[in-house]
Amino acid sequence: MRNCIFFLLIFLLLSSTVFPLEHQGEKITYSISPFGNAEYNDLGLVDFNGQKLKLITFRTIVTGFDDLEKIYADPNTGLPIRVERYISWPFSKEHLVEEYPPGANSLIIKKYIDNKMVEEHSFSAKGPIHNAILLPFYLRATRDLSVGWNFDVRLPEEFKVTLVSIDEIYLPTGKFTAYHFSSSPHKFEIWISKDEKRIPLIIKGMGGLDYSMQMHSYSLNELQVNSK
Repeated sequence: MRNCIFFLLIFLLLSSTVFPLEHQGEKITYSISPFGNAEYNDLGLVDFNGQKLKLITFRTIVTGFDDLEKIYADPNTGLPIRVERYISWPFSKEHLVEEYPPGANSLIIKKYIDNKMVEEHSFSAKGPIHNAILLPFYLRATRDLSVGWNFDVRLPEEFKVTLVSIDEIYLPTGKFTAYHFSSSPHKFEIWISKDEKRIPLIIKGMGGLDYSMQMHSYSLNELQVNSK
């Protein structure tokens, strides 16, 4: 189940870019097929242990599962520093802390139950390890995209992500021109709007649990946008 939820959240793309501050206050909601919904919120810069970090929250609710993530990221690189997850199951709750030591190409995950650490896992990679929630938003700083463009990403499993086409897609909120990315190994596909907002519009996962996430609404500083 943990792996299914992980791939449900695989929002991918690029490293070493900057989170534009003009997106502070952004809120994006998603419907999840066959069940559930999710909500992304950009809360801007906050003080965390003497550092100015970008704070993002992402909440996923599916049948019998509620996962609230508080994601702290370096505003200069877009790379994650710390993720705090608050997970509720029908008969239990748990708290996970993900730590990404800067420059170490590593990830440490600690699991707590009743404020007591019960598990700890460490991962290493050949380069920076990304956070699945943050990744698609990095594309906002990548303006020269063309079909065939690709890059490597670590979650910490390594993937090669390729821009395979530019598509016209239709959502309840309207018609969009979108960049269509696919991963190798083929675990997910993602469509991101081909405009200045670069909104992740559709995310599809393949494997143990097939799913589709579609943008339901977009707002910035309370200005609601329901169509292109």
